[in-house]
Amino acid sequence: MTLYSLFDRPEPSPEAPVAVAEKFSWLATLLPPVFGLVHGLWLELIAFVVAVALIVVSSLWLGGETGFWLYVLLAMLIGFEAPSLRCGALKRKGWIYRTEFIAEADDLAQVQWLKSRGVSS
Repeated sequence: MTLYSLFDRPEPSPEAPVAVAEKFSWLATLLPPVFGLVHGLWLELIAFVVAVALIVVSSLWLGGETGFWLYVLLAMLIGFEAPSLRCGALKRKGWIYRTEFIAEADDLAQVQWLKSRGVSS
């Protein structure tokens, strides 16, 4: 079971609420740029590119192995912070945080949210 944060549009919309899993993201760790593109995290993607550029430049003085481990640490940080990054992006886009649900999958968390609001299928 996973904890999901539910975000909804402020005005009534046919669009389903978004459920963000509050857990480590392997996609964000292994492929940070792909994770950013998939979830529309443009500011975070730019920050990632700048951070990688700084790691590359600093590895000229610190050594290649140090640069590699700095990149690994950056990728792990992104993996752990992936839910917060997604929640922040949703808030910037105007979505409103509603509640949290514990569910086995994101679609089940969305169904629980809709049932709690009295929406029937």
